[in-house]
Amino acid sequence: MATPRTEIGADPGSALPWSPPAARGSELKTTPGALAMYMKRATASVFSFSKPRLSCPPLTLPLSSSRFHEPPAAMLAKLGLYARAFGYILVVLGQELSYLFNRAVVRRRAQFFGSTPADGRDRTIVIVGASFAGHHVARLVAGQLPPRSRYRVVVVEPNSHFQFTWVLPRFCVVKGHEHKAFIPYGKYVECLPGVLEWVQDRAASVDGTHVRLEKSGESIRYDYLVVATGSGVRTGLPSRVNAAEKRVGVALLRGIQSGIEAAQTVVVVGGGAAGVEVAADAKDLYPDKRIVLVHSRAAVMHRFGKRLQDEALEGLTRLGVEVVLEDRVVDEDSAAKKVTLRSGREIPCDLFLNCTGQSPCSELLSSLSPQSISTNGYIKVKPTLQIADDECPNVYACGEVADTETPCPNARSAMRQAATVAKNILSVVDGKQPKHVYRHHWVDTFIKLTLGLDRSATFIGDGHSDLMFKSQDKDVTLMVKSTWARMGLKPFEDEYDEDDSGAKVKA
Repeated sequence: MATPRTEIGADPGSALPWSPPAARGSELKTTPGALAMYMKRATASVFSFSKPRLSCPPLTLPLSSSRFHEPPAAMLAKLGLYARAFGYILVVLGQELSYLFNRAVVRRRAQFFGSTPADGRDRTIVIVGASFAGHHVARLVAGQLPPRSRYRVVVVEPNSHFQFTWVLPRFCVVKGHEHKAFIPYGKYVECLPGVLEWVQDRAASVDGTHVRLEKSGESIRYDYLVVATGSGVRTGLPSRVNAAEKRVGVALLRGIQSGIEAAQTVVVVGGGAAGVEVAADAKDLYPDKRIVLVHSRAAVMHRFGKRLQDEALEGLTRLGVEVVLEDRVVDEDSAAKKVTLRSGREIPCDLFLNCTGQSPCSELLSSLSPQSISTNGYIKVKPTLQIADDECPNVYACGEVADTETPCPNARSAMRQAATVAKNILSVVDGKQPKHVYRHHWVDTFIKLTLGLDRSATFIGDGHSDLMFKSQDKDVTLMVKSTWARMGLKPFEDEYDEDDSGAKVKA
């Protein structure tokens, strides 16, 4: 069976395809709402697939204000948190500008001195997985390889589209937007012709020199390997799609929507972000239904600070969600339409949604380097994100599959790990040693948690002090339109949705 392959060439778009936002005033007001808006705008391009935004109004924060009912020491700690957060943002924006500059230099050198044709690129960097981490590695490496380099980049990814997991809980509830969670690959990675090849297949196994594909049985030789296979859940939605093709994923989302609409009682298991959000959305859209959230810990959102835990519980309670803490489901009887908890309590259940059980997808390295897989299934890595196996210095791991001791792994930490891997690969391609190291940054714990269809809480903390903003949101799609645009696409156009005649069809 032939494996779908796509060679992606250069996008001749401008070197800086963005424009600065218009400032509405000369300074930033210090009301919580204004600060929340500022943080949202300042971090929008940093915490997602982004183009840099440089124009920001100057920040002026008084050391005392009647709007802040806190001791001076606590207020000063928060001011320090603001300063450090903005410093982090400036660093990330600087890295993005550096990438754009280097990519422009590569294209200009190719114009003047030519570039290696595809058949002359006999060395290969294989990236397995193209979610937040792998996709970003591909972008950074393919866009900055020297034009006369003998290296090419091959991405092995089973999914037809980038699956935007942030919106899955919302689109499990709200109808009419499910197709927007599947974003076409390609435009985000800009590079010279012949540099990048995309293979839609699953990597079945690897040895010291080759990656073997599952469907086609083909083998791809590699000089450097990046494992960015992420994590998965056996039960799929609301946390993951568990389908490679967009049409199947859309159908699965619509099935969950219909199930919630038809059910009288919905039991959601798991008090992390996915469980809290899908429970809150379901109760907000269908206030007459009984929504029960069961969580084994003493608080929902237990991996985050107490302020967010309290806000999440208050938001769920306000909507009327029944929250059961420090208990777990031990049996789900779909025939009898009930679940049984460890405490012995039985709850009627028309629809059961499991938002637990994420586990790293590290089995790919089980033959090549079993000693690099930890007892909990994560890939052990060095600070350079090379796997912790001196026999495999050319193999890297990043994202949720890598054991980086990141307390709250998410897209931001995955993309920063991707940047570390890309820098090290570009260094060794240039004949240097991999010296760049990854360190977790507390800003990576930033989270915006929806608590119903039009409310959210944004939280960021360093373990000693924290900031939290509550806001009302008008966009039921959670700004997915801007994500399409940041990935270089016109929302929501997708050639995948055309029939054989080229006519547009509904996903």
